[in-house]
Amino acid sequence: MSLPPAESRPAARPDDPLVELRGVVKSYREGDRLHRVLDGVEARLGRGEITILLGRSGSGKSTLLNLLSGIDLPDEGEVMVDGTAINRLSEAARTRYRRRDVGFIFQFFNLIPTLTVAENLLLPLELNRQSDRGHRVAELLAEVGLADRAGSFPDVLSGGERQRVACARALVHDPDLILADEPTGNLDIETGIQVLELLDRLTRQAGKTMVMATHSRQVVGVADRILRIEGGHLEEVGS
Repeated sequence: MSLPPAESRPAARPDDPLVELRGVVKSYREGDRLHRVLDGVEARLGRGEITILLGRSGSGKSTLLNLLSGIDLPDEGEVMVDGTAINRLSEAARTRYRRRDVGFIFQFFNLIPTLTVAENLLLPLELNRQSDRGHRVAELLAEVGLADRAGSFPDVLSGGERQRVACARALVHDPDLILADEPTGNLDIETGIQVLELLDRLTRQAGKTMVMATHSRQVVGVADRILRIEGGHLEEVGS
C-alpha cells in the first residue's frame, strides 16, 4: 500500500477529542438470553484521527458505529460527539446530526440506483440546504477521478467506481465524522487498496475524523490508532 509516510501526514489531535465514549453498554436479546455486545466501553478519538476498529463478525463493530451515528442508543453510558451527548438528543435532533455532521461509507455502497452519480452527491447537499451545490459536486468528483461519470447511473459503474462515489458522497456535505463499515469488504484486494488510499488522502486533507470498522488487518496502514473489540471490551492494539 503506497500511503504517505506518517511524518508527512497532517497531525491528528488526540488530546482534542471529537468523540468520547464513557462507560458505554449495549445489549441485545437473543431468545431468552441477553447478549451484552459492549460492556463499559471507554474511548477518546481525536480530531483529524483515523481509527480502525478490528474484530470478528458479531463482535460489536457495527453496533459501535450505530451508536456513534445516533442510529442506536446505549443502554448505559454516554456517546459524546463534539461535546454533545448525542444519546440524549431527541430522535429529530439525532436525524439532523446524522444529516449534517456524519458521513457514511458502507460495504455495499448504498447508492440510490435511480439517481445519477452527480445526483447521489447532490442529495445530502439538498437535504442540508447547502449552497453552491454544483461546484461542490464537480470538485469532489474530480478529486475521486470520476468527473466524466457525473451523468452515469450506479449500475454501469464498477465496484471500485461505486465505492469512490460513496466516498465522495460521505464527504460532500463537509461532516466532522466519517463512519466506514467494511468499506473494502466487497472489493478485490487491488481495488480495495486504491479505495483505502483515496479515503486516507481525502479525509486527511480535509482534517476529518474517521472510524473504520473491519475484520481485516489489510487496512491498518491508514490508521493513526488500531482498536479491537473483543468480549464486549475495546482495547488499543497499535498505532
